[in-house]
Amino acid sequence: MKNILCLPGDGIGPEIMKSALAVLAAAAPMYGFVYELREEAFGGAGIDRHGHPFADCVKEAMGRADAVLLGAIGGPKWDDASVRPEQGLLAMRKFLGVYANVRPLKVHPNLAYLSPLKEDIVSGTDLVIVRELTGGAYFGEPRELLEDFARDSITYSRAEIERIARYAFETAMKRDRRVTSVDKANVLASSKLWRSVVCEVAKEYPAVTLEHMYVDAMAMALVTNPKRYDVIVTENLFGDILSDEASVLGGSLGLLSSGSFGADGPALYEPAHGSAPDIAGQNIANPIAMIYSLTMMLRYSFGATAMADAIDKAVDDTLRSGAMTKDLNPDEWLSATDWTQRVIDALR
Repeated sequence: MKNILCLPGDGIGPEIMKSALAVLAAAAPMYGFVYELREEAFGGAGIDRHGHPFADCVKEAMGRADAVLLGAIGGPKWDDASVRPEQGLLAMRKFLGVYANVRPLKVHPNLAYLSPLKEDIVSGTDLVIVRELTGGAYFGEPRELLEDFARDSITYSRAEIERIARYAFETAMKRDRRVTSVDKANVLASSKLWRSVVCEVAKEYPAVTLEHMYVDAMAMALVTNPKRYDVIVTENLFGDILSDEASVLGGSLGLLSSGSFGADGPALYEPAHGSAPDIAGQNIANPIAMIYSLTMMLRYSFGATAMADAIDKAVDDTLRSGAMTKDLNPDEWLSATDWTQRVIDALR
């Protein structure tokens, strides 16, 4: 029995979670996948129900979960909350001990025309961004905010860099065996250490080709030649920015999934997009990123590769048939529930 903790969250989160779980319910009997769901309020929904975005009952449920599936969090309703939903997410990542955020980006051939870039630039893109989650400016000390002065610290230890580098190289070994390490070693001391440690780890993986790029050059390269890259590994702040930049290459934020992994304990899977409160409740949200997050969970946490492949193929077949949600085709589109049913029909 696989125990899955579901955190629908806020905005469109509950809608896309419903779609993903409907697909899971349809596929599971075909592959003998036995699971149990537990749902908890998290993020803004957690504030509304428990007074805190990351309540103790959620922590307790995580202790018994094999994987955590998150919809989306946040919205203007909680802008003035004493603890914002986003702070709850950071606290949850720390609680789970996840240090590697993985965002795969594969441009679907039927959707390349939707990219803000030319089709010939994005077609064939198939890369993974591996972002370090525990260090850098988001967690570095000292930090302070005064009326006329503010300070943040970018801090990294050798151990933190070693483990994320190894994760990137292990990921590359299962792909095209190429790693691009992104830093700012011409300016930042933390990046000088980053580059040095990554080079040391690379010696353990002679089959993998390593290159280094400065973050500003990488930002440009992602929009000029994204299909050149295989695995991109970088620190927390740079990874946050670059992964959001990469997310639009495929034509919609609704297509990009992510997973966050630690040394032990359950992994966290979530779409890379936000809660989109402006379209919540309209049944038009694209559930693809949520479904892809589900298939990441099936592969990485449960080893259910055949089932994950079948779901991904059903999504591909549905898109190839021309069935799309409003963000992908505003002139001729299906509601989120109707589109999800098409995927289930294709799966069966």
